[in-house]
Amino acid sequence: MRCLVVADLHYSLPQLDWLVSAAPQFDLVIFAGDALDIGSMVDFRAQIVVVKKYLALLAAKTRVILCSGNHDLDDRNAEGEKIARWISEVRDIGIACDGDSLTIGDTLFTVCPWWDGPLVKQRLMAQLGDAASGRLRRWIWAHHAPPADSPTSWGGKRFFGDVELVQWITQYQPSIVISGHVHQSPFIKDGSWYDRLGESWIFNAGLQPGRPPTYIVLELDADKAFWLAAGEAQWIDLNAPLKRPATPIDAPPDWLTSLDRIADPSLAIPQPAAG
Repeated sequence: MRCLVVADLHYSLPQLDWLVSAAPQFDLVIFAGDALDIGSMVDFRAQIVVVKKYLALLAAKTRVILCSGNHDLDDRNAEGEKIARWISEVRDIGIACDGDSLTIGDTLFTVCPWWDGPLVKQRLMAQLGDAASGRLRRWIWAHHAPPADSPTSWGGKRFFGDVELVQWITQYQPSIVISGHVHQSPFIKDGSWYDRLGESWIFNAGLQPGRPPTYIVLELDADKAFWLAAGEAQWIDLNAPLKRPATPIDAPPDWLTSLDRIADPSLAIPQPAAG
């Protein structure tokens, strides 16, 4: 199984165009939060309409997982805690989203919501506990914030990760945790796109402007993870102990050669209109 991992696209239409173009080459697209941009000049409601159309295009091409990030919160629940209500609506087009689990072969994927208060946090803890009882050989979480005190959450002056997530990873030891949130981690001193906590691999692709976005490819059958960014191409062996630096990609696999061909903005698909 080959998975394409992105996060923090923040309503970048060229990056969403690329994602739709790349999707057919993958068995699963994992979008680890922050599809929207609360700082954009585009009205938040219009962003939701456009992003949902992109997600429908993605879902027509391959399986899709989407977890919420802090930029995706558009409403409050009955208890007053911020939630991404719009994300629950993409379940109707076949996308696994906040609160869901998805099984593909021998892999269980658990989709974690961004929590903004104690009640959503308690629901997430119950979700992880329920999923643990049915875990398979490989268990992968999509959780927008990376764990605290990890190079994947290093911002240059301090860590921006989730302290509770460290406890949950320690308790359950999932195979992989896919995150985002801290944009600069892979590009700065003492930061990284990958880490390990016990037996769990942690990933954060980071953010760069332009097309394509930074992204990670998980070749689960081969137990390899690849990270691609502007001027960067690295991979690690998921069966090996943690080591740094990662290995440069010297012989690009076929899928990477093909993705390079769709990086040209002139090949972008038409943007869906809002409304």
